[in-house]
Amino acid sequence: MSEMNRTSALVGSAAFFVLAPGTVAGLIPWLTTHWRMGDGATPGVSIAGALIIVLSLALLIECFVRFATHGAGTPAPIAPTSKLVVSGAMRAARNPMYVAVMGLIFGQALLFASAALIAYGITMWFVFALFVIYREEPRLRRVFPDDYPAYFENVPRWRPRFSPWTQS
Repeated sequence: MSEMNRTSALVGSAAFFVLAPGTVAGLIPWLTTHWRMGDGATPGVSIAGALIIVLSLALLIECFVRFATHGAGTPAPIAPTSKLVVSGAMRAARNPMYVAVMGLIFGQALLFASAALIAYGITMWFVFALFVIYREEPRLRRVFPDDYPAYFENVPRWRPRFSPWTQS
């Protein structure tokens, strides 16, 4: 696997950010709600939703930048990292980008009081889980046979660790 230069990795990551999470957690929720408050919207729940959105977006951006700067690649399957990224948020959970995208979807469901976005979020969670279990994890085992098994054993798939994992 060849290593990308930092600029290419950052540009590729930015393009994939717009394409994948931008569609899944931006365009589709917009098409569903037109970003209008639903009838059941309350200030407290909407504020909680907005907070989840802000935190999830910050997490997602941090992960995308880390893939480019520490992994010498992108989160995109067509331009993956040449190094296993086990720093930053990846020290607490193996799949923080999926968790962040789910936070964006469910945060919007709360913000806009949208049952349709809750149903969409549940559907996407199942899609992500199947993709991770049957596509990503087997590929990571093949590509990083020396590093991935220890990471897999020590860092949970979705739920963050209380103390970030450090490689021994």
